Amino acid sequence: MNITEKLLKSDYIYNGRIINLRKDTVILPNEKNAFREIVEHNGGVCVGALTDDNQLVFVKQFRNPYMDIILELPAGKRGSKNEDPLQCGIRELKEETGITAQNMHFLGELYPSPGYCDEIIWLYMATGLSYGEQDTDPDEFLEVYNIPLEKAVKMVMNGEIKDAKTQTLILKINQLKTQNKI
Repeated sequence: MNITEKLLKSDYIYNGRIINLRKDTVILPNEKNAFREIVEHNGGVCVGALTDDNQLVFVKQFRNPYMDIILELPAGKRGSKNEDPLQCGIRELKEETGITAQNMHFLGELYPSPGYCDEIIWLYMATGLSYGEQDTDPDEFLEVYNIPLEKAVKMVMNGEIKDAKTQTLILKINQLKTQNKI
């Protein structure tokens, strides 16, 4: 059975610094036309920096869409669609926490909202950590915390950590540790 849609045209509604919004006209598998509203985003990275004593490095920051302070693993957006995700991860980890890592292990991609957004988040685990000074953006205010991996898993499971990329990366790192693959 063919379940793909065919794109007829795209109309841009908004072009911004972080996102673009377009309205696509598509032909459905049943030959009827439909509209799709798509948010274009350069994508980003999320880095699980794991200390030698099995603690993850977190940041807390205010997130305006939720009007709340969110506990997250260090993350950030790519400067462009062409920026190498690994280099973005290295940069974001250093900017947000002051940490550089000897090793960056790729742990996959995450599609956070595939129903309306083309964003991809690349997931990395950082090990062999060295500490330095944060270099946050002028509009970025955050606090850095270390939380034991085992406690972080419990926080995911009891709903204390709500951020999807952070949940996914914590559970992936924990699974790899449980299987003795890291």
